Amino acid sequence: MASPAIKLYALSTCSHCRNCKEFLAKCGCTYNCIDVDTLEPTERKAVLEEVKDLNPQISFPTLVIGDKVIVGFKKEEIEELLTSR
Repeated sequence: MASPAIKLYALSTCSHCRNCKEFLAKCGCTYNCIDVDTLEPTERKAVLEEVKDLNPQISFPTLVIGDKVIVGFKKEEIEELLTSR
């Protein structure tokens, strides 16, 4: 079975986002990261709509692993999802 896709919505200046990126890298995960604050305005608006669908509070980091969403850097939850995939 293929590993689920991992997508991280983050802010380039956010310490929790940075911790999440570092943790995913340490785990050897391949993931797609979008630093929302570095996008052009039109693209940013579209991506924020994606985030809003996943996390109505539009807070960061918002991590999607397969069909599961984790809001915030919750190391134990991330680890659990990564080991169960």
